[in-house]
Amino acid sequence: MTKNVVTRFAPSPTGYLHIGGARTALFNWLYAKRHGGKMLLRIEDTDRSRSSEEAVDALLDGLTWLGMDWDGEPISQYGNADRHREVAEQMVKDGTAYYCYSTPEEVNAMREKARAESRPPRYDGTWRERDASQAPAGISPAVRLKAPQDGETIVQDEVQGTVKFPNKDMDDLVLLRSDGNPTYMLAVVVDDHDMGVTHIVRGDDHLTNAARQALIYNALNWEVPVMAHIPLIYGPDGAKLSKRHGAIGAEAYRAMGYLPSAMRNYLARLGWSHGDDEIFSTEQMIEWFGFDAIGKSPSRFDFKKLENLNAHYMRSEGDDSLMKDFLVYLMDVEGGMDVMRWISGDGNIDKLVAALPGLKERAKTLVELQESARYLWVQRPLDLDEKAEKLLSEEARAVLGKVLPKLESLEEWTAQTTDAAVREVAEAEELKLGKVAQPLRAALTGRGTSPGIFDVLEVLGKEESCARIRDFAA
Repeated sequence: MTKNVVTRFAPSPTGYLHIGGARTALFNWLYAKRHGGKMLLRIEDTDRSRSSEEAVDALLDGLTWLGMDWDGEPISQYGNADRHREVAEQMVKDGTAYYCYSTPEEVNAMREKARAESRPPRYDGTWRERDASQAPAGISPAVRLKAPQDGETIVQDEVQGTVKFPNKDMDDLVLLRSDGNPTYMLAVVVDDHDMGVTHIVRGDDHLTNAARQALIYNALNWEVPVMAHIPLIYGPDGAKLSKRHGAIGAEAYRAMGYLPSAMRNYLARLGWSHGDDEIFSTEQMIEWFGFDAIGKSPSRFDFKKLENLNAHYMRSEGDDSLMKDFLVYLMDVEGGMDVMRWISGDGNIDKLVAALPGLKERAKTLVELQESARYLWVQRPLDLDEKAEKLLSEEARAVLGKVLPKLESLEEWTAQTTDAAVREVAEAEELKLGKVAQPLRAALTGRGTSPGIFDVLEVLGKEESCARIRDFAA
C-alpha cells in the first residue's frame, strides 16, 4: 500500500462546481480513500475579480452534495501570497531566478520578433545575466525563473506515460509580477509542496503546466509529486463540454433530479473502468480505483446513460436514503417549499414513505418522482390534465357513481380490499378492469398516468379517496 498519500482538489471559485471539476475531485478522493490518505481542498482564488464567498460556498455545497469530504479546512491560495513572495525572493538569492526589468511593451516586441522568425514566442532572457545595477530608474522588476536552456524536461505521468518537453521551447517563467503578485505557476508549486501533496490528479489540459512546474520544483530542489493527467470530458458531439451541451454545474444536476450516488457512479465511469462493470457502489470504487485503468482518450458525456443509471439507483436505493435525497432536492426547486410544508403536516411524511415503493419504480429522476407524488398534496377539487379530462366522460362518471358506495362500505382499507371491491363492480357491470380503474386514476390524481391505482387508494386513505371520487362521480 502506498503510504501517506495526499491528494488535493484545487478549483477556481467561478460560482459552481463544474462537472469536469467534480470528476477530478472524485478521482482525487477515490485515490486518497483507497490508500488511506488525505484529500485536501485548496481554493485558487488569486483572481480577486472572480472570487467571492458565494462562489466558494457553491463549490463546497457541490462537493458535499456529491458525498465527497475533504481533510482539514479549505486553504485559500490568495492567503498564501506572502509565502509565495518569500520563495521567489529566496530563489533570486540562490541564483535560480532573477529580476527582470523589461517592460510589457518590450516583452511583446520580443515575442512578435520570435513569431516572425518562426521561433516559439518566448522572453529572450535580456535580464537573465545582467546586474540589477544596470536597471532603468522607476521600473519595478518582475522575478523570472532561470530555466534550463538545453536538454529536455521529462514528465513521468501515471496516465499519459513519459512526456518530453524540449527546454529550448520553454520560457523563463514569471514567478512574481512587477506589482509583487505571485503567478499561478509559482503559487501552485509552493502550495502543493507546503501542503505535502504527494499526487497531483487533474485534467490533461494542465500537462504543459506540469513541465513548467517541474522546472520550479527542480530549481527549489523539491521532490516533484506523482502526476496523473486525466483526459477531459467532451459533449455528445465530441466538442469540449460547455454550457451549450446543457447543465454543467453540480447544482444544475441536483435540480434536474439526479441522485448523488448515481452521479458518483457515472462520473467514475467517465474515463475510468473496471472490466465491463457499469454499476458499482462507492465502496467498490474506492477498492478498485487506480490510475492504470484511466484511459487516454476524452470521455463523452451521455445524458441518456446518466438517466438510465439514475433510474437504477432510484429503484435500488433504500426508502430512507431516497427520502433524504428527495428532501435535499425539494429545497432547490420551484414549488419545492410548498411540498416541504405539506410534508411537515400531521401524518403526511408517513404517506409519502408509504407511497415511495410504487413511485420510485416509475421515476427516472427526482423530478419525475415529484410529479408522480403530486397526487398526495394537491387540494380538492383537483385540476385535471388533458388525458384525465378525456377519461372522465359521462359514462366514466357514472361508473364512479357505482364504485363509490362499494368503497365507502369497506371496513378494512388496503390495496387488496380496494382491488377486490373495484373488480367486483367491473364484473357486475360487465366491464374490463381498465374501464373502472382509469376513471378512478383520473379522479384520484388528476392525471392520466400514476402509480398503481390500488396503491394510490391505500396511501390516500379512505376518507380522502372517497371525497375525491365523490367530486367527479355522477
